[in-house]
Formats: sequence, structure tokens, C-alpha cells
Amino acid sequence: MSDDGAVGGAGGGDARGDDTVDGGVDSVTLEVIRNGCEAVAEEMNATLVRTGYSPNIKERRDCSTALFDAAGEMIAQAETMPVHLGAMPYSVAAAVEAFPPETLDPGDSVLLNDPFRGGAHLPDLTLVTPIHDADGEDVIAFAANRAHHADIGGSTAGSVAADSTEIYQEGLRIPPVKFEAGTGAVAEDGAPEGEVREDVLSMILANVRTPEERRGDLRAQVAANATGRRRFRDLAAEHGSDLAPALEEIKDYSERRMRAELAALPDGTYEFADALDDDGRGNANLAIEVALTVDGDEVTVDFTGTADQTDGPINAVLAVTASATYYAVRCVTDPDIPPNHGCYRPIEVVAPEGTIVNPRPPAAVVGGNLETSQRVTDAVLGALAEAAPEAVAAAGQGTMNNVTLGGRDPRGDDPTPYAFYETQGGGFGGRASGDGMDGVHVHMSNTLNTPAEVLETAYPLRIERYELRPDSGGAGEHRGGLGLRRDIRVRDHTARFSLLAERHESHPYGLAGGVEGANGAAYLVDDDGDELEKLPAKHTRDLPAGSVVSVRTPGGGGYGDPADRDVDAIERDLRLGKLTPEAAREAYGYEADDEGETADGDD
Repeated sequence: MSDDGAVGGAGGGDARGDDTVDGGVDSVTLEVIRNGCEAVAEEMNATLVRTGYSPNIKERRDCSTALFDAAGEMIAQAETMPVHLGAMPYSVAAAVEAFPPETLDPGDSVLLNDPFRGGAHLPDLTLVTPIHDADGEDVIAFAANRAHHADIGGSTAGSVAADSTEIYQEGLRIPPVKFEAGTGAVAEDGAPEGEVREDVLSMILANVRTPEERRGDLRAQVAANATGRRRFRDLAAEHGSDLAPALEEIKDYSERRMRAELAALPDGTYEFADALDDDGRGNANLAIEVALTVDGDEVTVDFTGTADQTDGPINAVLAVTASATYYAVRCVTDPDIPPNHGCYRPIEVVAPEGTIVNPRPPAAVVGGNLETSQRVTDAVLGALAEAAPEAVAAAGQGTMNNVTLGGRDPRGDDPTPYAFYETQGGGFGGRASGDGMDGVHVHMSNTLNTPAEVLETAYPLRIERYELRPDSGGAGEHRGGLGLRRDIRVRDHTARFSLLAERHESHPYGLAGGVEGANGAAYLVDDDGDELEKLPAKHTRDLPAGSVVSVRTPGGGGYGDPADRDVDAIERDLRLGKLTPEAAREAYGYEADDEGETADGDD
């Protein structure tokens, strides 16, 4: 990384077109090893989800896993969270810088979450585990995973405070630290054994509201990397001397395919500007400006002109900005390109220091990972829409709609602290091939919702209402996806509530003549669901027992001229209640009677 925040664009793989590598690995063996690495990463993720303790890991799957080679370059990842996966290489690089491979013993692992040393935001804890050769002498790879912990301390339960102004308020900040120490012993399968350092674990647990939940999720992270270490050692034993050259060729292969995809785009500079509504501290309409230059088989994405870093918690560290940029570029290239270090080599990110896409410490950053990453994605895709119009969807909801609630659970004889965190789905943008998806997590978030049954069992909360928002998707030949409404009641206690959301003022954009999607909103509502008070998009307050907060998420933008929408699609939306008769008339010039029965109307 240069001083001006430029990353990527480094040289790397060769331009060979034959089917072998320098070590003589044939193409069949190469594919076996590549798919084997991907299988290891997927099994790591399955282990993390199945052994996770909190609903945030077990149900929402807010976690990611990946494999890295001995140089700390990513070679395979599970199909999980985009915002984690493009940023995780920064965490591995920070871990390797703090603990060079020659200083790591079999059974060691390194933990970190510091956003200014390879992390993203404090709730995301990354565990990096070296994988040694059969003799335990040399590091041949790294297993890494990242999990969003539902509380890591800080001023607000859930550690996603909408009113933070510096990172010290956001929770426990962990630089790279050795979390497990090798014992020198080996398990029955020959894998090295490590022990969690109790001093480090005790320090973490003393600073969080839900220590047993944190202990359980950290154990799951250890188990996931143990799975990766074991499976990769099996792969190494099977392929021997072919493994190392194959890992290099896997990266070079991805680079060649990415360069070919970029070379097919028309050369030129494509500009797009979008903005964050506000930072919750009175600073509004914060610009994110992109100048995307395609030059042959390389692309440079320059954020010069973007707003300066700000007081509120919506600053995104460079790792997050790069992650969103890589993701957006991958959206318009062949999805079958193996995602690894090689496919990022032709992409350069220029993010000036001191801006909301590359802030200086001690900036508050918790929402940068969540909200600004989404707007960076919107802006880069907006620029790419000019270069590859049919490959880019209209804007999705553009927010993760972060909700946290915390307090003391009144159920039982001894009320104990709890911390609830989740993101809310919304509308995906319409695209050239069809309508946007309804009520999903879009772009940088790829999690699930917390099922109502799980939420109500684990927390003193109740879901009063959960439904799609009719008419929220932008009109177009292909309609934008619908947003959601989710009403949550606080039961029998006072809860600390925080909302960190976007697109309450601005709207997700449409493309190719499509209409923008509906924006989001949040309210306190009464027992009948009627609105009592509109809430700011960045907001923290205490909610007394019985309060009901209603979060309404944005819809996606539409794609194509609404006049070109198929009549059958309009009638289907009316039958399913996704479109009201009034909206059908206004958006599409289509008449339906009061009962929703359809009948062709005049334009």
C-alpha cells in the first residue's frame, strides 16, 4: 500500500497459456488441488456454523473462512460474506507481520480485530492459524476465519453504536496476539495440538457483556481452523511436491482469466457519484466519488473527491473499501473465476487517506464495514454500468439496517446481560435478466435473518410483524425487489436500542430507465402497528418495556422502462400483494378494480 491509499495492481502471475506449471503439474492434478482447497474452505465454514454458540453465527451465519498460502496470499474461500473475504487478506498480512512464519509453532494461532491493523470493525474477530508440514518445520499455508461477535464491549450492547465518535467507544481493540500456543503434542490423526492462552481469553471475556457466548464462538473459530489445518495437511500428504507449484498456478490462472475479462471491457474512464445520508452527528450528504479507469487488462478505481472522514461511525478502513471494490468488479466478470489473490492483482484501489473510505485513527469505523461498504459497492457498480450496462443490476437496498438491543434478560430468577444484533434484508435491484429478489441481504452482506422462533427463545424480545413491503421495489421492465418490515417488541425490561442504517433519505437508483426503489424508515409503533414516532437512521436510546420498534427496509431500484413491463408480471405482482392497484396505475398505467382483479387500462 502506498501513502495515498493505493492497493493492488501489483504484477504477479505470468501470461502462459499452456496446461502445465514450472513444477510440471498437469492440468488435471491442478484442478483436483484447486477444488480440494475450496472444499477445505467450505468444510471450515460448515464447522464454524455447526459449532457456533450464538444465533449470530449458528442462524445468521455472519462468518467467513478462507485458505492462504505460505506467503499469506489467499488461495481459496468459502462462498460466504463478501465484506469479510476481500478484507481478510489484510488481517492475515497483519498477523504474519506481527508473527513471521518462522516464529510460529505447530498448534499456534493469532487473533486480531484492530481495524487499523488489518481488521474491519471491532465485532469481527479474525483467527489465523499456521499449517505446518508433516515434520512441523515449515509453514506451508494458513487457515483463517472471521466471525462477527454479537458483543465486543464498548458503549452499547451489541457493539454497533450509532453515536460513537472514536474507536475507543466501539469495544475492545485487539492487535495481532497469539491466542493459541502449541503444546508440542499431536492428536491421534497426527495434527498438532494447541492450548488457548487463558490470559488472553480472560482479558477478552472481562470486557464483554456476554462472556459465555463469546467463549463459545471463539471455540467454534478454533474448531474451524483445526478442521482447515487437518484437511489441508491431508491434501499436502496426497500431492506432495505438486502442492506448492499448484498453489502458485491457481493464483496465476485466476489472474489470467480476470485480465481477459477486463480486456473485454471498453477502455476509458467512467465516473459515478453517490452519497451516504449522514453520519448521525449532523454531517449530511457525504459524497463517495468514483473514477474507474479501464486500461487494457487492468482497472484503477480512484476515490479522490470522496468526503473527508467524519465524526460519526461510518468511516470505512482501506481493507473494507478494497473488499467492496473487488466484489463490484467481480460482479461484472466471469463468476467462475476462482476467487483468490490472483484475480485481485489487476485491480488497483486509490483511496486518499483521511477520507471516509480510508480514515486515520482514532476514527469511529463500526458502520463503515456495514454501511459505507454498501455505498462503495453502489458507486463502483454505477461506474461499471456505463462500461458493461447489461452486466450491472440496479442498486439494491444499499444498507444492512443494523439493529442492536441489549439489557438484562428478566426471564429466570437471576437476570443476566444479553446483547442482540442482526442485520435486515431488503430489495435487490432489478437486472437485465429479471426482477430483483425480495427481502434478501444484498451485496456486501450475505447473511440470513434471525428466525423469529430463535430470536424469541434466545432473547426477551418478540417479533410482532414480519412481512414484505408492497410497492417498495422500483418500477421497471424488471421490478426492483421488495423491502421488509420487521416489528420487534421489548418484553418486561428496559432495553438499550441502537439503529445504524442508510437510505432513509436517498433512494436506491434505477438503471436503463428504471425507477428508484423506496427508501427505508424506522418508527416506534403502538400495539396496532400504527406509527407513533419516526426514528433517525442513526439512533441510540433506551426503550421501556412494551415498546415496539418497526424497521422498514429499502426496496431495490428498477431496471428498464416501466412501459416495457410484461402485463403478466404486473398481474402476478397484484395477485401476490407485491403491488397495489394504485401503484400499478401510477407506475405502469395499469388498471385494477378495488378487489385487485386485473383489467387492461388505457395509458
